[in-house]
Amino acid sequence: MNLSLELGEPVINLLLFTQDALNHPFILHSILFKGDVLIGSRADDVDALEVAGGGFVEAALLLNPDCCNGHSMSDFSCTGEVYRAIPFLNKASGGSMHKVLHVGPDSCSIVSKLLKEEETEAWGVEPYDIEEADGNCRSLVRTGIVRVADIKFPLPYRAKSFSLAIVSDALDYLSPRSLNKTLPDLARVSADGLIFFSGPGQQRAKVAELTKCGRAVKLRSSSWWVRYFVQISLEENEAAIKKFESAITKSSYNPSFQIFHLKSYD
Repeated sequence: MNLSLELGEPVINLLLFTQDALNHPFILHSILFKGDVLIGSRADDVDALEVAGGGFVEAALLLNPDCCNGHSMSDFSCTGEVYRAIPFLNKASGGSMHKVLHVGPDSCSIVSKLLKEEETEAWGVEPYDIEEADGNCRSLVRTGIVRVADIKFPLPYRAKSFSLAIVSDALDYLSPRSLNKTLPDLARVSADGLIFFSGPGQQRAKVAELTKCGRAVKLRSSSWWVRYFVQISLEENEAAIKKFESAITKSSYNPSFQIFHLKSYD
């Protein structure tokens, strides 16, 4: 791991390596702080940990606020949250995670993880350019398991093609006008529900604006989303919410991002 250090305002980058009880690949969590303010987070699967000098890295001080694994320090990602939530979502879905569509950045990584789940088929839609994708991702795209598509336009799937749709790091970048088309379309292609991961919300984020791939993030509170769901006639899935909350109370998992469970359109 090579860190390029330049003078600048200090930013703390806390690197954590975790592995679940099923011995899945290690997950590298990169969490950025400026003082006591959370300014970004990211999680990636890593099969091997190779650190200069050997051993594990627990924390590092970055003096270059623009350096974070090739991403802006203001980048934040729900990917790690999705990884951690999958076992609990499976319990909450009541066995409906047979045909899953993931929509959002890092779709190749999340689809790969879903495919490791027992009796689960998975597909993905990557809304951004994947020029720097690894071999596994290019293979998924080449075989049509993951598609690259602008989600502001109708998805290339028939109604109720999937039992469940999971969306992360995608809707936070859309204007209400675009949301009016995209969110109902996601509900259209799912038969048993839609799970939506959103940013930490205005009450938990202390920065005015975050960006990803040149796009501004709209940090919306849970109350904003609930009102919006009512406006477009989407109902929250109370049964799934209760099952999910019951599952996580029996574990140490505490979601850092907002997770919404929605019903599909009839």
